[in-house]
Amino acid sequence: MTDVEITAGLVRELLRDRYPDLAGLPLREVEGGWGNQMWRLGDGLAVRIQRMDTGPGPQLKERRWLPVLAPRLPLPIPVPVRDGAPSARFPKMWTVMTWVPGLPLDRGEITRGGHAADTLAAFLRALHVSAPVDAPVDEGRGAHPRDCTDGFERFLGSVGAGAVGADEAEVRAVWEDAVAAPAWEGPPVWVHGDLHPANVVVADGTLAGVVDFGDLFAGDPAVDLAAAWVLLPAGSAARFFSAYGAADGATVRRARGLAVLKSLFLMLMGRNGELGLPGGKPAWGPAGRAALDRVLGGDLREFRV
Repeated sequence: MTDVEITAGLVRELLRDRYPDLAGLPLREVEGGWGNQMWRLGDGLAVRIQRMDTGPGPQLKERRWLPVLAPRLPLPIPVPVRDGAPSARFPKMWTVMTWVPGLPLDRGEITRGGHAADTLAAFLRALHVSAPVDAPVDEGRGAHPRDCTDGFERFLGSVGAGAVGADEAEVRAVWEDAVAAPAWEGPPVWVHGDLHPANVVVADGTLAGVVDFGDLFAGDPAVDLAAAWVLLPAGSAARFFSAYGAADGATVRRARGLAVLKSLFLMLMGRNGELGLPGGKPAWGPAGRAALDRVLGGDLREFRV
């Protein structure tokens, strides 16, 4: 982490030094963020500035690939428009990007579940196409569940029996089924890599945009298909998979296990937030518990795969 405090004054100085035409626009901090801090710039832009991220890779990845992907996708995503570089004033990366209107789902709500299911399916169908040979490689987000067992045990143990309760046996059963599922045998496809309630925005009761592509890579679509449970209201997963239309049974099984993993992670971050620990997000705990309930409440047979 840098010792430089990120303030409105610092962000405005960085803009004044490199892009003086933008320095006079209204600037306000956006609540949330983890690896990066976001500052709304005027009505249509935002400054994405490194906070916890230790390397430039995620922002460089977004600069390279989001302008390529954005025209193909049916929901708005942030597109880099100006590049900021490390300097004596601030030793990390920053990028000016288009602003995606809406409220993050961890502070909003989906009330039109069917519409959201269809919207998410259309977005992921458009994203999940064969990636070029120079696409970013998987750095762990897209591992088969069997390669994530240590993380599963760590998250489950850290969340604690009180949070998972009597559901632990069923949680383990879903996970073991995912671990036993065959691996992805298709070509590597574009994968967002980190779909959870803070990385999508909602408006008018449905999905309105997708943000934070710092984990973008080419790999197994099951990583993103876990969002059927992590993002959508109860009872929406079957409609989502029907609309998506390209997931075989093994992929759904892997996705379901990865949804359990993501749910436990969200619950852990929520607990850390309640304890005031670094990186904790109090709102993520209820979102993770609700996602876990949706996973456990679904029957694979309903997806007809």
